[in-house]
Amino acid sequence: MITFKIAWRNLWRNSKRTFITMTAMVLSTIVLIVSYALMLGMMDDMQHSITDISVGQAQVHHPRYLLERSIYDMISNPQQILEKARSAGIEASPRAFGFGLLSSGSKSAGVQFWGIDPILERSTGEMAKYLLKGTYLPDHAGLSIVLGRKLARTLNADIGTELVVVVQAADGSLGNELFLVSGIMKGIGETLDRSLALIHRDDFADLFVFPDRFHEIALNSKNTLTPDEITSFISQVSGDNEVKTWHELMPGVSDMLDVWKGGMLIFLAIFFLAAGLGVLNTMLMATFERIPEIGLLKAIGTTPWRILREISAEAFLLGILSSLIGGLIGTALSVYFQHYPIDLSRFAEGFSMSGTAFSANVSATVTISGIIWPVVLMWLVSFLAALYPAIKAARLDPVRAMTHV
Repeated sequence: MITFKIAWRNLWRNSKRTFITMTAMVLSTIVLIVSYALMLGMMDDMQHSITDISVGQAQVHHPRYLLERSIYDMISNPQQILEKARSAGIEASPRAFGFGLLSSGSKSAGVQFWGIDPILERSTGEMAKYLLKGTYLPDHAGLSIVLGRKLARTLNADIGTELVVVVQAADGSLGNELFLVSGIMKGIGETLDRSLALIHRDDFADLFVFPDRFHEIALNSKNTLTPDEITSFISQVSGDNEVKTWHELMPGVSDMLDVWKGGMLIFLAIFFLAAGLGVLNTMLMATFERIPEIGLLKAIGTTPWRILREISAEAFLLGILSSLIGGLIGTALSVYFQHYPIDLSRFAEGFSMSGTAFSANVSATVTISGIIWPVVLMWLVSFLAALYPAIKAARLDPVRAMTHV
């Protein structure tokens, strides 16, 4: 206890320098905690956009479908896969895809039709919540269609617009029908914005002559299972179909998230290094100013261990006080940004990668480890940075130290 009292007194001999160093360490701790929470929030938002909007945690396809996108490369045993998924509490939504032409007046565009079950899609993902206007598809077939945002703009289509659909059906015949626009999606990715056309799977079956056959099954456990666990479980009944995680389906986004994680470590290391250098400078200057005093203490019998202990105690107090203050403020700011995301929409509406859109609202994700580790490491760095000046002071020659000017 006496050691800490002496260390506290010595720490405030030069209050201005101590205050500046402490302020820098507090700010570093705040920046570390808040930036880590924001970057973790952005990564969580990216993964949410992928797994909970359209892709899911994993998907099942015919082995050739992703390469050729042929309407004839369908899943061989969809019902068995769906039953297996339901038995494990995994939400599953079967989808059928086909290409065709949409026309409205003099405007026309090539599109990709998604034949979906709206009920299953709502339980598997959150695409139904990403409507710019109008309503999602009804639970039963009714020749309604939901368009991507840019596709609707290309066709000059709005809610209630009648569209002419022309496709080549699976049996080689020409399919055509009239659909009414019921909804228009928000931005969910460049490709989907320009070509997405959602219709009920029964309407799709009639239009493409493609009953009870599917090209894709999206799987989502709502994070109760990992993507790898889902693929391992579904592979038991997948037969000759292939089951892939979203990491395999979207390697660009997966690699980017891995790069971000590595970047965060570099970012943290730079701040810890800066904080350590600040403490090192403070302790070196404090030691330099007290060289004659340290020499006198050694001359009257003070052991090197006691000098080492007292200088280390100064760094301990400086680090623990700074990191605790910074930790409290940083946690408060992170919690605030978790509930009130930073709105960057004035600069950009968002961005997309590999066909997936990401929000312009940046929210924080607060975790216990994201708070404790910056605080502990900041204290540890400050303590370790003080060892060099402490050892240097403990090894001073008493005679030379007392005559030092």
